[in-house]
This record gives sequence, structure tokens and C-alpha cells, in this order.
Amino acid sequence: MLSAFQARPIIEFKPRDKSKIESILAYGDRVLVGLQSGSLRIYRVNETEEDHTSPTYSNGELREDQNTKHRAVDLLREEEKFSKRPIQQLAIIKEANILVSLSDNYVSIHDLQSYALQERLERTKGATSFAVTSNIVNDPSTGIPSIVSRLAVAVKRRIVLWSWQDIELSPDVAEMTLVAAIKSLTWATGTKLVAGMDPGFVMVDIESHQITDINRSGATGEAHGQIGARFGAVNSSGMSYVGMGGWIPKPMATKLSEDQLLLAKDVNTLFIDTHGEASTKRQVPWAFVPEAIGYSYPYLLALQQPSKGVLEVRNPETLSLLQTISLPGATLLYVPAPNISLAHAAKGFLVASDRCIWRMKALGYDSQIGELVEKSKFDEAISLLDMLEDTLIEDKPGQKRDILIRQAQFHFDRRHYRKALELFRDAPAAPKRVISLYPRSIAGELSKIEEKDDEESEAEREEKAVDSGPTDSKAADARSTPSRSMLGRFRAEKLDSDAASVRSSPRKGDSDSVSIKGKVTETVQDKPLEGKDLMVAVNELCSFLVQRRTQVNDFLNRDGSLKTPLDAPRGHESEKLLPDFHFLIDHPSEDTKPDWEQELRDTACLVDTTLFRAYILAKPSLVGSLVRLDNFLDPPVVRDKLYEMGRYIELVDFLYQKKRHEEALELLAKFGKHVEEENNQKEVPSTLRGPRRTVAYLQQLPPEMIDTILQYAEWPLRTDSALGMEVFLAESENAEELPRHRVLDYLQHMDQSLAVQYLEHIISELNDLTPDFHQRLIELYLEQLKASPGQPIYVEDPEQRSRVQVKLQTFLRDSTQYNKFRTFQQLPADNPTFHESRALVLRAMGQHQKALSIYVFDLAAPEKAEAYCNDIYLSSLPSHKNPSSPITPFSNATDRGDPSIYHLLLSLYLTPPPPHTPSWPPALDLLSRHGARLPASQILDLVPSTLPIRELERYFRGRLQAGKAEAAEVGVASGLWAVWKAREDRELRMGGDGDREKGGLSRRVVIREEDHCRVCHKRFGGSAIRVYPDGEVVHYGCFDQGKGGEGGEEGLVR
Repeated sequence: MLSAFQARPIIEFKPRDKSKIESILAYGDRVLVGLQSGSLRIYRVNETEEDHTSPTYSNGELREDQNTKHRAVDLLREEEKFSKRPIQQLAIIKEANILVSLSDNYVSIHDLQSYALQERLERTKGATSFAVTSNIVNDPSTGIPSIVSRLAVAVKRRIVLWSWQDIELSPDVAEMTLVAAIKSLTWATGTKLVAGMDPGFVMVDIESHQITDINRSGATGEAHGQIGARFGAVNSSGMSYVGMGGWIPKPMATKLSEDQLLLAKDVNTLFIDTHGEASTKRQVPWAFVPEAIGYSYPYLLALQQPSKGVLEVRNPETLSLLQTISLPGATLLYVPAPNISLAHAAKGFLVASDRCIWRMKALGYDSQIGELVEKSKFDEAISLLDMLEDTLIEDKPGQKRDILIRQAQFHFDRRHYRKALELFRDAPAAPKRVISLYPRSIAGELSKIEEKDDEESEAEREEKAVDSGPTDSKAADARSTPSRSMLGRFRAEKLDSDAASVRSSPRKGDSDSVSIKGKVTETVQDKPLEGKDLMVAVNELCSFLVQRRTQVNDFLNRDGSLKTPLDAPRGHESEKLLPDFHFLIDHPSEDTKPDWEQELRDTACLVDTTLFRAYILAKPSLVGSLVRLDNFLDPPVVRDKLYEMGRYIELVDFLYQKKRHEEALELLAKFGKHVEEENNQKEVPSTLRGPRRTVAYLQQLPPEMIDTILQYAEWPLRTDSALGMEVFLAESENAEELPRHRVLDYLQHMDQSLAVQYLEHIISELNDLTPDFHQRLIELYLEQLKASPGQPIYVEDPEQRSRVQVKLQTFLRDSTQYNKFRTFQQLPADNPTFHESRALVLRAMGQHQKALSIYVFDLAAPEKAEAYCNDIYLSSLPSHKNPSSPITPFSNATDRGDPSIYHLLLSLYLTPPPPHTPSWPPALDLLSRHGARLPASQILDLVPSTLPIRELERYFRGRLQAGKAEAAEVGVASGLWAVWKAREDRELRMGGDGDREKGGLSRRVVIREEDHCRVCHKRFGGSAIRVYPDGEVVHYGCFDQGKGGEGGEEGLVR
């Protein structure tokens, strides 16, 4: 690997400082740090001896024995009230002496000296990002140059632009609206922006307001359907992830040179020019989605996810990985724009985590090129020379010539395996025959190569593999997988020689990686198949096996049966008849009758298992896709190898694909509990920590595996009940079809609150009408309300108890599936908490008088009693549609002698049972509002003779108004009926109002001599006719044969 940059920590928060870094900014000797708390810290960078010397570094990290004792930075001040929310982004416009910040979805302007807030740009509400640029622009009229600075803010779908000329802010604010929400902004030139959105990238010209889609060019090797498609657009063939739903990666862009930019989304990249035209350069081979990208002359930078903690340095021309710098937890990458520092000086290049900031220093270009040459990275050295300016390199043409000579000598001694594997594909040869030519690490027991394990130790083989050269980016990806030290904690077994070669062998792409020292004298024939030669051969084998795997899948179904049954042999042809796939199988001896189907299954297992071993050795990044797809892999081999290498995510996916669910769940439980039991989070991948992955796995199991689901759902429920309940509450077919009685018994045995949550879900969301579920939910509510302090189910929070009581009352009112008598017996009569609940149960039982007695006497709530009566009365009306409609004081009046619900309430007010006394005020209010709904005879019987007649004035007025309103309603209804009848009669006789000609029974048709019937094609003459509603005329006898006799009218007989 190349040592292009050296990482030096300049700011490290002390353990007692709980602040977290959200954004960074560097200019001059100042470093501004925006914190999660909203504070802004200003540091001054001190020049130390280390900046003028060349200490020894290992992979970009300073050695401990040479760590400086001088303070790298001084904290000048801290603005604690800089913002109330985390500071998400910082930038400066030096010419205007202002600091721009993004916080709380607003962009604010601050003074660069005092950091005081000057203005919060209210038009930026909802802002997600911004970008600034400063350029020298000549005045078109005078030609005088001036510095024009621009600020572009992404506000949802809009781009809002402010501009400064020198130090003056322009009053004009421009806005442009795009097709989707803007996720990133990058200045391509002083007047053009690259806007990244979920649908793709666009180039925005801020002067002409022209918006141009950035499309991928029709480069060689691209699918025909993707030529010209918008780059970054989400389609059915990409951007889909297991367990992540609809997650869409953030679009990113960075400027590489004066006329070139790099666009990135997920691991897909596109190089464009400043006009938005795409180049044909291939994509950057990122193994993982980068957290941030940047460009520090002349290298492309990619900061991996915080869990990786790696900064990748690549050549922007060859896209090769040159250096990986370990920066634990790094999330931020800040590279100053070229207008702030020289492009080749790399000043202010910072990387930050939430607790630390590193300053990157570039080494001399001569030493970088020399290091590449010493490590046989000839192509990279040449590419670096071409990118650098002549003034930065001594004797540039001479160095390039020397590198090309050494590269030619290196390729002279190479062995070529591609030709051999191409011949194997053309033969075609059986996979078994080709695989047997490889060592035991690839072919297993099938290998024909004798390995001298006794004479050569494992350490010697690893040392020899290391001498063959360093690995490229793909080998780095292999090292990023969990280390083999994980095996010591989960499985106490010794690694074999196969695993040793996996860790140390080079990759196929390392055409320049093998040192030529000491190799010239070694003959090709005597050289064993190991190291570089093994990697090249294995890569070629991978291509061969992938093709054979495709051919096997053309004949075999997923379950191992043949897609097309074999033809039965007939007589003497039985010995000569061979299936179409016979070329895939090494023919057995003539003495035995082969089982072709079994032989093909064995071949499929051999191909997939060998391809797995080859991927482990040469392409570890492809192992995951192989084990997740339908395959015929040998489970013991794959399981042991993945466990041994620490590829636990792929192991779980493989066990799921092979339906070994209990093994997978045991591993997930071990990994998930390991975080808390042993407090070791470095070894286990973050996706396997805790119960989340177990919950996601259980959600994928079918309802038939309820025993397994309940067995392994216990520890997620006890660890995180809200997350664990997703197994049973998820909006999926599997969760809805689980046996609900078993799930309910299981949850109730574990925690009654979980059972309540499950019952509420299946009753309210899934509309389950099982009476037992309704009754059990009521009983659980009652247990929570009846529980006394100290019991596990006791609810201490008064608000929560009130919510439980409201839930109980609502459920008693709405549900009709519970046992009324049983519920009524369970409700205490002497507890005021359950008075209204008892009334609701009595209502469901039809005992309205008892229910009203509770409202009137126990609760003393006349308004609730009246609402109760209104609800009962409206629900009894046949024409009632909306129970919440307003109640008129005279609607549906009746003078029948039948007692009504209002009569029951009135009798409780006026003739209450002892020891209660009559209540005149609520009774008179009831009469004034609902007297028209009460029979007059019953009311007069209840009113005592001593009551003054003036107290009943409102009642009598209401009765009179109700009678008049009823008579008026009858008159209006009669008039409307007459109008409707007249309109219908007119339409029947004359046709509708929209007809231009007469219709209905009075319409006429004209029959000319040349007219003929559309059914029999004969002229009408003097025959009888019939007319369809659309005016078409046919013979009377042809009517049923035409349009089925629909709505026709008989014409005149002529």
C-alpha cells in the first residue's frame, strides 16, 4: 500500500467532555468545530516541528515513539449559544467576512470575527444542505474584476440563491424548483450547480435557470435498456437491500479538477464534465457505500462508514486503491475548495469522528512514486506521473521511462492461466476434471496435487504468500471481514491451511503486485501453484465455474429435480442414450448404470462448493451473494468455513436459505446476547448486535413454525419488548396468520401488558371478532385497574390509569362480542371508577333504566344521561345514518302512548326511588329540549298539579312548533313529489331535456327508401319496425337478434 498521507490527531475530546462533533471548517490557522449541542469551538492550529520533518508512519498512522509532545491546537473560545440545535454544516465567505451555518433546518449568517448572529435566513426553512463558492468575475461593461460569492441553499425541492459582490449582499434572491427533494449541492463552476436527488442528478445553470438531467452515456458493456437513463435513478434492478426496506442512499458529488466531477450514489459512480456530459470511465470499485467523498490533489478520497473507520485513497484515473488509513469512527471529511488553498498543497485536509479530528499531511511526490515502484505498482506510478504538473516532479519523462522498463521485466516472468481456462470452457470439460487440477484449498479431497504438509509449516506458506506482493482493494475488503480471532470465542478449533491462504494470498487484479526480486532464476515449470499464480488461476476458475453453474441451473430445479424428465431408454439404445447435460458429468465406468439425476445433483454441489472456496480465496466480497441465492452448496463445508472466517452475516443468510432455522437462531441469540454478557462489540458485526436481527429473522418464518418462533422470541421480548413485539404486530402476512390463541397465551404468561398490546392489535387493526379475545381484553383491563400497589400489573401513573379506563369504556361501548353478564359481575358496584363501565354494560344488555340510574344517582351527571338518551333514540330511528348529527327539539315527535328512553329519564328525575328526591331543574331542561319526543299523556301524568304552568311554557312552545314543523314538512314533501312526478312524466313522453329531437313515447323516425335493417340487411318497405333508445331502427322481428331487446320501443306499422 502507498503512504500518500499521514494522519495526525490535532483535536481529541477528553473523556469527561461529552460533546460530539457534527461539522468542521478550516481556514488559515483556524479550525471551527460545530457540536451536537449547538456550541461552536474555535481552535488555532500551531505549527510544530512535525510539520517540517518527516516522521515514520505506518499506513498513515504516526508511530507511538515519534508522537509529538507539543500541543497541536489551542482552544481560543467557545460560543455556547451559537445555536440551539446541532450545527450540521459550516462554511465561510471570506470576502464578505461572514460565517454560514446550517442548524435546525435554517441557514444563518454570522460575523466571521465575533461569530455573532447577523441574520437567520427565514426563506431557508426546511434546508438540508448548502454550498458556497467565490470566483473572480470581470464586469461586462467596465471589465473591472471583482469577487462574486454565491450561497446556494437546498430547501426541499427549491434552490435558493444569495450572492455577494465583493462585500455587498445583492438584494435579489433567486429561486429554482426541481422535480424532487434536493439532498446535496456541489458547485461545478461559478454559475453551475450539481444537485443530487433521489431520482438522480441534474446540472443547474443559475444564470439561465436551465436544468439539465445528467444521464449515463451508452458506454460499452452497459445494458441496452440503461443507455441514456438518468444516473442514480432507482429502478427495479437496483438499490434494493435485504432487511432495509425502501432505503435510498444519499447522492454525493465532488469536483476532481477544473473540468471534471465525480457523482456517487450507493457504490455507483459517474464522471462528468462541467457541462453535465458523462464520460465513459468505469465506476469506482467501492466494496461498501462511502460515508463521504472528496478530492485532494491528485487523489480521490472516500471515507467509509463509521463502523469501518477507514479513509480510502484512490487514483482518480485508474480508480485503484492506493492507501487505507485507519481512522476509528470517522464520519466527516473536509477538503478546502481550491479557492481557499492551493490545489496541490493539501492544506486543511481534515477528517473527524464525533470525538476526534485528524489533520492529513501529504508526503513528497517523489517518495510516493518511488514507493509505488518498489511495490511493483507500475501502472499506478505512471498514472500518478501523468496527473502531476511538471514543476512538481524532477525529471518527469525520465522517471516514466524507468517505470515502464521495470514493468516490462515484471510481465516477462508471468504465468498465464486464462488461455487454459478458455480451452476448458470450449471443450467443454466436466467441472470435476478441471477442479481436480487445483490444490486442496480449492478442490478439497478431489485435488490431485500432493501437498507436503510435513515439510512446510503453515507459517512458511503464509510468509511465501506475503512475499508474492500486497493485495489490492479486493484483498482489503477481505481483511475488512471479522478477523479469525473471533473464532477463539465461539469455536475452539485450529485453522487449517486453507484458511491461511485465504488471509494472505493476493488477488487477481494485482497484475503489478508481485516483487521481481529473486524470481528470475526460478523456472516456471518448477514453480508450485501458489501465491500470485494461484490467485490468477483461481480467478479464471471462478469465471469457468460461474458459466458451468448457469448451465447446471438450466437442467435442475431448486429442489434438485430435473426440469425435463429423461427419456426412457428403448431396447438397444439404452447404452448409447445420453442426456443433454452429460458434458457436465465425468462419465462413470461402463460396468455401472449411472443415475444421471443424482450425478447432476452431485455435480451441482461440487460446482457451487468449489466456487464458494474460490470466492473465499479470491473474491470474498462475492461470498454473500453466492450463499444467499438458491444454491447446491455443501452445508457442513460452507457452515464451518463461514464460521471460521467470522462471516456471520453470510452464515445466517445461508442457514436461512437452507431452512436450518434453529441453527441460525441459536447463532443470532449468541451474537445478540454477547454484546451485553461479555461487553465485546468489536468482533461481532453491528447488524448482529442486540435483538433486531433475531426479530427480522423471526418475521420471515412461516406460521407453521410457531413453536420455533415462540421459543426464540423470548429473549428479544425481555431485552426490548417494543422491538420484540414486531414479530407479532408487523404488517405482514406471516404475522397476521400466526395462531392467535397460542401467541396470546405465550404473551400473557410472559407479561400481561404485552398481551393487552397484542389483543388491541388483532381486534382494532385486524378486526378479529372472536368473543374470547374480546372478553380477555376486558378482563386484562379490569386486572390493571383493580390491581393494588405492589402488584406487577399495577399502573402507577394516574394519566396511564385514566387512559386504561377510557380504553375499557370505549371497548365496552363499541364491542358486541364479549359476555355481558360475566363482565357485569366482574365490575365492582362500590367503586366509582367502574360506575360508567357498569352503565355501558347495562346498555349493551338493554337495561336502560338501570343504566340511567347510574348516570343520575351514582355519577350525578345529567349531561351524560341526556347524551345516553340521545344516542339510544337516534340509533332506534330507521332513517338514522349519522349518530353525531345535531338533535332538533321537535324532530320525530310522537303522541303515542309507548314509553320512550326520555320518559325513563324524566321519571327518574320526577319520581326517583327513595331516598332520592325529585330533581326539577334537569327535568325541566329535558322537557324543553326533548319534550316533543315524549308522549304528552305520559308527561302530564308525571307532572304534579302543584307545578306552576309557567314552568312548562318552554315545553308547550316546543310541542306547538313541532306540530307546525311536521305539517310544513308534509307540505314541502308533497310539493316535491308533484314536481318529481311531472318531470318523470315529461321525460317518459318527450325525452330528456338534453335531447335536441323529440324522444320518449313521442319521438319520430324517418324511414327512407334506401334505408335497410342493420340485422337482416333488408329494406324496411311497409314492415313493422322497432326503435332502440339510441335511435337505431330494425325490423320488429329482428329486434331480439340485434341488441338483445334492451329498451326498444315499438314503431308504427305501415
